[in-house]
Amino acid sequence: MTMVNQEESLLLYLNEAIATTRSKEALFKIVTEKLRLIFPFDVILILTVDQEGYYKRVLLRDYVSDLDAAAQEPQPLQRTPWRGTPVERFLADAHVRTLALPELIRDFPDFAMFGFLRNLGIACLTAVPLRTGGQVIGLLCLASRRAPDFRDSDLALLEKIGSLVAVAVSNTLAFEEVERREREKTMQLAVNNALLSIKERTELFRTVATEINRVIPCDFFGVRVQKQGVVKAFAELAKQPDGTFAVLDPNRWDHVPEYQAMQAEAFELFFQPAIYNGADYGRLAEQYRLMRHIRAKHAAKSMIAAPLGITNEAAAALILARHQGGDFQPTDLELLISLAPQIALAMRNLFAFEQIETLRAQLEQERTYLIAEINTTGHFEDFVGQSAVMQQVQTRIAQVAPTDTTVLISGETGTGKELVARALHNLSPRQGRALIKLNCAALPAQLIESELFGHEKGAFTGAHDRRIGKFELADGGTIFLDEIGELPLDLQAKLLRVLQEKEFERIGGRRVIHTDVRVVAATNRVLEDEVAAGRFRADLYYRLNVFPVRLPALRERPEDIEPLLRHFLERFTKQLARPVRGLRERDLRAMQHYGWPGNIRELEHVLEQAVIVSSGAFLEFAGFSGATVPAAPALPDHVPLKTLRDQERDHILAALHRTGGRVSGPHGAAGLLDINPKTLEARMKKLGIRRTVGVEG
Repeated sequence: MTMVNQEESLLLYLNEAIATTRSKEALFKIVTEKLRLIFPFDVILILTVDQEGYYKRVLLRDYVSDLDAAAQEPQPLQRTPWRGTPVERFLADAHVRTLALPELIRDFPDFAMFGFLRNLGIACLTAVPLRTGGQVIGLLCLASRRAPDFRDSDLALLEKIGSLVAVAVSNTLAFEEVERREREKTMQLAVNNALLSIKERTELFRTVATEINRVIPCDFFGVRVQKQGVVKAFAELAKQPDGTFAVLDPNRWDHVPEYQAMQAEAFELFFQPAIYNGADYGRLAEQYRLMRHIRAKHAAKSMIAAPLGITNEAAAALILARHQGGDFQPTDLELLISLAPQIALAMRNLFAFEQIETLRAQLEQERTYLIAEINTTGHFEDFVGQSAVMQQVQTRIAQVAPTDTTVLISGETGTGKELVARALHNLSPRQGRALIKLNCAALPAQLIESELFGHEKGAFTGAHDRRIGKFELADGGTIFLDEIGELPLDLQAKLLRVLQEKEFERIGGRRVIHTDVRVVAATNRVLEDEVAAGRFRADLYYRLNVFPVRLPALRERPEDIEPLLRHFLERFTKQLARPVRGLRERDLRAMQHYGWPGNIRELEHVLEQAVIVSSGAFLEFAGFSGATVPAAPALPDHVPLKTLRDQERDHILAALHRTGGRVSGPHGAAGLLDINPKTLEARMKKLGIRRTVGVEG
């Protein structure tokens, strides 16, 4: 076969391959292998250029080493400005020519490709312009370790081959563009479907990150929200070795003040469209602590940010980052910006949906709580009494109720501390929201924290679901902490934080929850003594004792006993559907002289039982399991009075005797005395009373 026939055969073969082969890899393999049969070269390189002044490598094949050339060559596979590069020199004189590599390195010492070729032992470079439609669209470069001896016919053949390769490159780029647009359309459709159908935040952004990654590979996906000058992570996901995305806790840094400051410093980076690659990202890392933190923790080397406009009150941005692979391109940013309206709409819907769910859960919790309160709580109208000491109490309630000041109510058991708390709430601007009550002595110490602050699902054994705590439930309203003196010391510190900072965290949670709650506390202990004994924190005591209200014992206001009796008799007569019966004067005097260790609560129970058991014209207070009201204690002066401790002890013993020694349960002494069983057991232990009825410890 003559040389002319051989050249024509080569051109026909290449032309047929270009017309029938769609795979870029297969096509370039055919072209390079056929070229090597005629022209000796060791490395082949194909570059494309565009009218905007950029070039991009589409092929690099190394026949010198066994290594993957793309892995050796430091130049990234992306659009790069050709101004000031050897590409500009070749384009300025667009004809086939051979140049010595040492001369090129002398003129362009920083051009990474030349250093790569030198390491392979390359001596010269032959550049062939790729022309199609009268325009140069790129360069075919044949690199050799020995200088080639090209004849004029060889150069002419290379010009023809360059035209054929130009067609192949144009076709390949066109096919890739079609495929890219199809991938983008598929991705956009998948993202839109997810945004419209998925309402749960975690699953929504995992799906969106997965779909975007198919077109714009990334190692990190994040959404940041700026509201009132504060930048916070709304969603963060990191790619795992298997290619899936794991959701990171977006609130994991919120409680770290330094990280919040770093977020604020880098505010401008997220909320304007930008690409930060390579050296640009390195400069950011030098300028911003947040970028240094991300680079050190995640080895990030490039970042892209696309703003998402949401509302006038909040702005958001979508951020992608890579720690491997090529840099982000302007087309990537354009694609993300095209997705911004749909993502912003989905985020607005998500905000609204989550807010509705939060309010629904809170309202359901309040409804459940208030139903229980209606069924179990006393009535405010029971707050009866015109004695001087009670008028003073009512004055203090009226003074402090309209404020948000913390109130500490002190008084013996049964004096009406909960009624005062309810009055403070009902007379305050918070009356439209719930009054949430927690008895600090009613639960084991390990459960009080969960009751106060709530817990996340799985926070501890038995935490099968998320629980909303009393402080979260009382947001906007009032929380009443009864028997605050029983609160364990470790929880006293956490309560102090809520009082000081107005924030807390659920058990097992990382998100800081802010709360607007008015605190009313009550105790039957002398907290000053508890502080002195080391059982109560002094700083918490001073935080609670901002406005003290002391309730007098019933024995301190005997003039109120008669109106209280009339009030309870009227209520129980109607409630129990019993006929109206009279009250003997001797019984009234006896009650006015009785010490009432159980105070108003004891008086209420005495009257209720009297209404139930009486059958004649007058109420009977004796004749059932022992006398409820003792005879009037008109004791001679020489007979000593019992101490209050002994009086309380006798009263508890009488209750135990009546219940057969039973402490808890529907027929136990605790129910009879209307106190918590745990509280009663604590009082029994303190007073030396054993469970066996009538046997003193």
